[in-house]
Amino acid sequence: MSVKQRSTQSVTMTVERSLISRAREAGINLSATLTTALDLELRQHETRKWQEENSEALEALNRFHDEHGCFSDEYRTF
Repeated sequence: MSVKQRSTQSVTMTVERSLISRAREAGINLSATLTTALDLELRQHETRKWQEENSEALEALNRFHDEHGCFSDEYRTF
């Protein structure tokens, strides 16, 4: 019999008491809220990091576009 590993992990964190009380009164799932907010924050961080790492290539592509137009300009009908 195999044991299925959980994809979650328990953590200890500090949150203002008033926020916890208000969240409980509102029926907000703290784990789901943190997961959603943390995922969004990480995606934004990864986007900024990718843009920084690829800034030279993006600038080169923008220069090419300014000089030569879009790759598909000759095929557009609008």
